Amino acid sequence: MSTRIAFLKGHGTENDFVIIPDPENAVDLSPAAVAALCDRRAGIGGDGVLHVVRSAAHPEAREMAAEAEWFMDYRNADGSIAEMCGNGSRVFARYLQHAGHVAEGDVAIATRGGVKSVHIAKAVSHGDSAEGDITVGMGRALLPAGHVTVSVGERSWPARNVNMGNPHAVAFVDDLAHAGNLYTPPSFSPASAYPDGVNVEFVVDRAPRHVAMRVHERGSGETRSCGTGACAVAVATARRDGADPAVTGTPVTYTVDVPGGTLVITEHPDGEIEMAGPAVIVAEGEIDAGWLESAARRR
Repeated sequence: MSTRIAFLKGHGTENDFVIIPDPENAVDLSPAAVAALCDRRAGIGGDGVLHVVRSAAHPEAREMAAEAEWFMDYRNADGSIAEMCGNGSRVFARYLQHAGHVAEGDVAIATRGGVKSVHIAKAVSHGDSAEGDITVGMGRALLPAGHVTVSVGERSWPARNVNMGNPHAVAFVDDLAHAGNLYTPPSFSPASAYPDGVNVEFVVDRAPRHVAMRVHERGSGETRSCGTGACAVAVATARRDGADPAVTGTPVTYTVDVPGGTLVITEHPDGEIEMAGPAVIVAEGEIDAGWLESAARRR
């Protein structure tokens, strides 16, 4: 490991990430090292780490290298590996643009959830930064059968099981405060529904085709935003409202407010889901490799 490791910090609707550019996959990011980087008091702080690697250089992405040059090796704040992160993929694309690897327009990004299509809209420049919406093709939602219940304290709600490449339980509530502090994972049943844990979204209505949500992200706790969660919420809300583009042949769009901003989710008749929202790079610098090794050993 070199003595200095480059990093950037970025966010999408305040879902924030430590970005580690590592084209040749040379940086050893152990779970403890990731947790140290994401520590908001003793590290840089973030909801996760975006490890930027060329697909050809990563064993989990080599088969996707012909379709996507870059692999988003995403880690949750506790160091665990996640299949996909919607907000992270927008910030990842913004980094690629920031670094000069891609330009405005369409770009393919490899993830553990498959190759994702991203569109970078023409950005409005503010000094050295660029801001503007990035749209991500999030794939299709799977709606596993069976009843699921989520609970916080003495309250319980039926939830819709939605898989966006990662698992979600979507519960409609009367008040977002009923979700509690979301420091710890809400309980769910049956346990067999989510053997590897689950992201839990709590949802209230704001207006027709407009909802607000809070989320507990598996491995990270409550976050200010969750892209795959917003997609899961839009699909679950559409089905609750009797809307299914595969049946009607008409796309359906929902505005989803998250604590950190607003995302716009569109489900198309072929099942493909698109998510649009902002992504911003806010800082860059260097990490002392010795500090990272020491901080990881203490965990």
